[in-house]
Amino acid sequence: MLAAWVAAVVAVPYGWVLGRVRAYPPSGRGVALFAVDHTWSLVNTIAGAGFLTVNLARGHHLDPPRCCHRGRIDIHEQAMRGYATTLGNVIAGGTAANERHEDLHVRQARLLGPLYLPLVGLNYVLFSVLPVWWLYHDHDGYPITGPGRYFTRGVYLHVWHEAWAYRRDVRDRYGDLPVRRPGRRRPRRAHRHGDHDHYTDDKT
Repeated sequence: MLAAWVAAVVAVPYGWVLGRVRAYPPSGRGVALFAVDHTWSLVNTIAGAGFLTVNLARGHHLDPPRCCHRGRIDIHEQAMRGYATTLGNVIAGGTAANERHEDLHVRQARLLGPLYLPLVGLNYVLFSVLPVWWLYHDHDGYPITGPGRYFTRGVYLHVWHEAWAYRRDVRDRYGDLPVRRPGRRRPRRAHRHGDHDHYTDDKT
């Protein structure tokens, strides 16, 4: 009984929002995305629906123009101050600047389905207690100055799904130039002409 009540609390707002923002395009692609999100990636979609419900309960607002026919749900406000957050097919705090980054997290969930959240969680735990990333971290550009920075400038930047998204961000911005993703130290060699350092304040 309790499980059914909880499911309704999450499912009803989610279903209403899907129709309200017209999240999926009326095309074969839209049908395929809907099918993946509600079969293979169902666990992620349920998590996203819960995330959506919590944000709506906090008084946050939908962003229909940003998500119409995009295969996702956008919430205007950030769930965590200073960060865009994506869970399943729900994005909170997305902007034009970080849209492709957050969209990649949606696609990662669709690709890995029920494995996605466990793999993300496992990587966070492992990198928190066993910081192998320390060996290749850019300590000059992203100094670790305390416990908070350990997670926001260290663990967070190096977990696999964020590293993947930031690498793509750098490729979008710099193309084939030899630019490292945020947090990744460059090889210890002389700078060649045309090389660039990449520092960012993005927190997505």
